[in-house]
This record gives sequence, C-alpha cells and structure tokens, in this order.
Amino acid sequence: MIAIKDLHKHYGSVHALDGLDMTVEPGTIFGFLGPNGSGKTTTLRILTGLAQATSGKAQVAGVDVSSDGKALSRRIGYLPEEPAFYPWMTPREFLDYLGRLHGLSPVERSRRIDDLLALVHLAEVSKRRIGGFSRGMRQRLGMAAALVHKPDVLLLDEPVSALDPVGRKEVLDLIEALSGECTVLMSSHILADVERVCTHVGIIARGRMVVQSQREALLEQYAQPLFLAEAETSSSAARWAESLRGLPWIASVDLQDEKIRITVREIRLARQELLRSAVAHNVTLLRYEETRPSLEDVFMRLVEEKQ
Repeated sequence: MIAIKDLHKHYGSVHALDGLDMTVEPGTIFGFLGPNGSGKTTTLRILTGLAQATSGKAQVAGVDVSSDGKALSRRIGYLPEEPAFYPWMTPREFLDYLGRLHGLSPVERSRRIDDLLALVHLAEVSKRRIGGFSRGMRQRLGMAAALVHKPDVLLLDEPVSALDPVGRKEVLDLIEALSGECTVLMSSHILADVERVCTHVGIIARGRMVVQSQREALLEQYAQPLFLAEAETSSSAARWAESLRGLPWIASVDLQDEKIRITVREIRLARQELLRSAVAHNVTLLRYEETRPSLEDVFMRLVEEKQ
C-alpha cells in the first residue's frame, strides 16, 4: 500500500531524508519510529502531497504522490498532530461538510456519519459545538474526519502524543479496531503505544531506514535478554553493579538508585551466575526477574548504533 524508494528531501544543506526506502503491506498497522529530526513528519508530508521530494519515488495505493493530487486524496486519510476544526460547527455538521467535499451522496453521508460517530464514541455529543471539546474528543473527531471517505491508507502523525492516559487509550483502541479495514501508518515517539497496537515497525534515523520488520520478529532478532533487580539499599546496588561491569557475558548494566537493569549476552550463564553474584556481594534483593526486552530497548540500541 505504501512504496518508497530512494527518497530524498533537502532543505538547503539539511538532508531531512537521505535515501529512504520503505514498504508497507496492505492491512497492516505500521509503527513509524525515529528520534526527533529523523524525517518522520517530512515523510508523512510527502505521502500526503503537502510537500514535494527532492528526488526519489513514493506511491500510496498505487498512486504516485507527486503526479495526481486528486487521486491521492481519494485514497488517503490524514490526521495531523494537531487537527483543526471549525469550532462553531457540531461533529455532525463538520463530517457532513467533509462528506460533501469528497462527493458522497446525502444518503451515503448520513449513513457514514452515523457509523463514524458511533465508532469514535461521539454520537451522544454530535450536536454540541466542537469548540467546547476536550483534546481527546477532538482527536477522536479527527480520526472520524480522516475516515469519512473510506480511505485505503490512514496516515497518523503522533496521534496520541498530547493526550492524557484516558484519551490515549481511547484513540489507541480506535486504531487497533481498524486492523484489516485499512492500512495504517502511525508515526509516534511513544514506543509502548506502538508496541501495543502495531503489527509492523520501521525505525528511521537521519533520514534513512534503519530496520523494518514484523514487530515480533524485530524483538526476537534484536532484543538482548534482560534482568531487572532492586536492591535493599543504593550502596549495595552500586557495589553489585560495579562488580558486574566488565564480565564478558554482561552487555550492559544500568543503575538508578536501588534499581539495576542488566542486559546479558549469554542467557544460560546469566541464569546461573547473577543470583550467585548477588549473594557473594551481600546484596539483599527486593525484586529480581528475567523479563522480555521491549520495543524501546530495541529502538535505543539500533538508533545509538547509527549516531
């Protein structure tokens, strides 16, 4: 559904995109990750036709993004980080206005608006003015607006970054519910949210794709085994952490007060030796567990390698 090949975008001497390659398969929820300034928003602006690439090719649903704006607008829905509305309108009026812009008949608009208001849980406030809505309500309305014309591809730029926990959950639930109905490209820096809802992940750094893969395959390939521990005192934690650093089967030791995060290279040896080491250094542990590395662990490792 999305095919990007050797995409470049230059702003003078700044290379926002520097040969980006990316493919997004139909029906997936694709998490588009990268540090600030990596080129995520620039990529989305090019895919929506709001910006022109310096060179390279990009297609969405078979449409060249630089050649046919009308065909592209029929295929995509776009939710910017801060969607804008006419505050004096009601949700129903706003969605009806967008439906008319997309050429939907009165019967189609009425049916589609009812379905969307139910989907985004705004049916009960459909006659209230948008100007009085909370940020979470506006974000959900933005989702409905992007879906009015049943696009093949939904492009989301940081859809939950400014929301409180309740609002974030509501919007993430909506995104998850779209699985299989349309292809979703979700740009975000909240890695836990991407890990929760996305089926595939692409990590971009300095305008280039570092890696893209199915989420579980990415975690299995790049995540190193991880142990979390909490000592009774910060002094004993520091003493034990120092003794672990430099051991050949230890990849890294991160210390924060009494909490220790231990990444290992050899999982079997770590299972045998870590607790023995704690006992040998007279460390009383309040917590000790082997845990699955997160997408954040993989992200930090891969991005740091590209710095």
